[in-house]
Amino acid sequence: MDTHDPALTCSSKGCTADAVWALRWNNPKIHTSDRRKAWLACAEHLASLTDFLTARNFLRETEAIADFVPDEGPQA
Repeated sequence: MDTHDPALTCSSKGCTADAVWALRWNNPKIHTSDRRKAWLACAEHLASLTDFLTARNFLRETEAIADFVPDEGPQA
């Protein structure tokens, strides 16, 4: 049985692996301080996606995909 959920696929370009981490981030120049966007990461791409967001001071928290709850509705 295939248990792959396309909504929980790694956000790295071209990757189709299941995500195991959710990286919550925001861009403080355009998002309110409580706004969180999410990139999902497989084990292989966790470091590169984390490095990208950290270098821009966008990363706010990282959580296991089991704890991930997508945002509902539009936010400013």
